[in-house]
Amino acid sequence: MDKYVIALYIRLSLEDSKYDSMSIGNQQSILREKAMTLPEYYHAEIREFIDNGHTGTNFERPAMQEMLKMVQEGKINCIIVKDLSRFGRSSLETGYFIEQVFPLFHVRFISISDDYDSDNYKGTTGGIEVAFKYLINEAYSRDMSMKTRSAKYAKMRRGEYQSIVCPYGYQKSADGGMEPNAETSPIVKQIFQWAADGCTAAGISRRLYEQRIPTPGEYRVKANDWKYPVDRIHGVWSSSTVLRILVDERYTGTYIIGKYTVKEIGGTRVRKKDENEWFKIPDHHQSIVDSDLFARANAAIRKFSLPNKQQHDYFLKGKVFCGCCGHVLSRKGKGEHVVYYCRHSQGIPTMSCHGLEIKAADLEEIVLQTVKTQVAVIGGIDLDSDKIQLSSLEQAEHEKRLLALKDGKRQLYERYIRKEITTASHV
Repeated sequence: MDKYVIALYIRLSLEDSKYDSMSIGNQQSILREKAMTLPEYYHAEIREFIDNGHTGTNFERPAMQEMLKMVQEGKINCIIVKDLSRFGRSSLETGYFIEQVFPLFHVRFISISDDYDSDNYKGTTGGIEVAFKYLINEAYSRDMSMKTRSAKYAKMRRGEYQSIVCPYGYQKSADGGMEPNAETSPIVKQIFQWAADGCTAAGISRRLYEQRIPTPGEYRVKANDWKYPVDRIHGVWSSSTVLRILVDERYTGTYIIGKYTVKEIGGTRVRKKDENEWFKIPDHHQSIVDSDLFARANAAIRKFSLPNKQQHDYFLKGKVFCGCCGHVLSRKGKGEHVVYYCRHSQGIPTMSCHGLEIKAADLEEIVLQTVKTQVAVIGGIDLDSDKIQLSSLEQAEHEKRLLALKDGKRQLYERYIRKEITTASHV
């Protein structure tokens, strides 16, 4: 490495944004002032890595991952942070990087507020004082998370806590609660009535389309309540949207909350809780359908449950789009009869792409010829005449999968060390 590279790592969580002392600008000033005191500063390259709005309880942060990758590549000589909690609040992972990874790659680590400089602890781990700071940061994060969750659950039990967005058919009332929307609540009631009369979800979708009733997404955009792009919907209701409405007990006046919980404190991945753990508050708001109609609709509608449905992967998955409506094409069939088709227009005969199919073999041949042409133009390689070792391509794919497996194994081991799982846990 020609230049001495100093990495300034800055992290600002949502909670930290309330305090000016933790602002990105404040951290930048402090870190730069510290960097200027280093003898290497005048011939060094300064790199900033900023994670804005990310928790410190895990290391799955974009800028952090980029910085650690550069460390592994030997492209960073020194890392400076405002304090240890900016780097991370997990005692296990923070200690692992500071005491093992960084010394291995000869990276100097400086935490300004903690008065910690790894150059002063060569051959040691920094002592019990530093170890206590790891633990205090982690304990603080867990304590704040638990207090926030307890306050939230207390509001749930009293029926005070509500989501910002109302379900289709409702709108926010003057007191912040939910009340039926005069425009959309009759549509919801009609959906339940059609279902109770024996109409399938696909049939209900067709009726809604034929009556030119805007989908929930289109209605929200029209009401200036949502910024999500709906250009590709074309007024087509999906069967899944209809089914989600039919099974939603909120339309009977029962408010349901607490269906999901995060898998780990500070994380973003969630899991669905058992129904007996949900918070259900009867008569919470005005109903759109009565309990009898709700029960009859759910008893009549056909539901299909495929809990063990096998996921099929193919190299054009998610890459082929309908030229008419812009939706991703689906794939069906077996053997020589595999075709790509537009599922979005499957139940709408009036759409231009309804019923159109293309054989998978024909589509893949078109893609292959297109790729050959592009490779010939850009790289000057003739794929028909030049010898290309496919085994090397396969090897690269295998190596990619191996790295993914190793990363998964490392994460499981770390969860085991933190006693989040046991050897008897089902993953």
